[in-house]
Amino acid sequence: MIWKWLGALLLFPVQMVYLVVKAAVCLVLPPKLRDLSRENVLVTGGGRGIGRHLAREFAKRGARKIILWGRTEKCLKETTEEIRMMGTECHYFICDVGNREEVYRQAKAVREKVGDITILVNNAAVVHGKSLMDSDDDALLKSQHINTLGQFWTTKAFLPRMLELQNGHIVCLNSVLALSAIPGAIDYCTSKASSFAFMESLTLGLLDCPGVNATTVLPFHTSTEMFQGMRIRFPSLFPPLKPETVARRTVEAVQMNQAFLLLPWTMHVLVILKSILPQAALEEIHKFSGSYTCMNTFKGRT
Repeated sequence: MIWKWLGALLLFPVQMVYLVVKAAVCLVLPPKLRDLSRENVLVTGGGRGIGRHLAREFAKRGARKIILWGRTEKCLKETTEEIRMMGTECHYFICDVGNREEVYRQAKAVREKVGDITILVNNAAVVHGKSLMDSDDDALLKSQHINTLGQFWTTKAFLPRMLELQNGHIVCLNSVLALSAIPGAIDYCTSKASSFAFMESLTLGLLDCPGVNATTVLPFHTSTEMFQGMRIRFPSLFPPLKPETVARRTVEAVQMNQAFLLLPWTMHVLVILKSILPQAALEEIHKFSGSYTCMNTFKGRT
């Protein structure tokens, strides 16, 4: 027994070195991209913003069918028509992912009308954009229901069949604010941190499930309507991401089976600094970057 334990102890650092070297090689020589021609992709919040760009990107890369979920029919219909013009079969369903019963009902409708979902993209999100004391209780609950609990319901609705097929991918469009919160968006930061923990746990839980994987994307501020009015102190140093860039990198991460993706790569520096610097130094960084006041001019989606 002791020899087995010692063997595992000696082998562990070798495995770590191998995995680090393998990851470094993949950065230089990316692995072959996954073929999407047999995949049915469902995008929540797919009518506009990053969701619309995700639908376009999956269609461009040859996905078999695109299914859009959202709460605004006008936006869903416009995006669906656009995807069909690209030559890809596309369907939309009105669904509020924060409503558990509605999610399960529409998931059943999707299976009956379109077929099995093999790639689920949890993109739907809302932001209230106020401090705790200025926030409306119902608005706070809405953020948690859509941004966090909605992923519980959608994943529970589609993951069992993926496990049966041994073919599936759960994708979460998260935010770097899950790792480094800012004032003025306490609802959003809290929900995204919870969502990140959900995806970390799910990703580890899928390690022994052949053919089923997960990807979590954590982008910096992206120029969409949802965060309209948010101001960065030094936009030339910290430019907002374009939604089409986030969509392209997300689909690439899925095709490469990448578990976690920070956008841009400089966000890795933020994570490292947060791990080693004292709180006082972190506060000065927030003051310097303007993140303390960036939500003061927030307007949100109109």
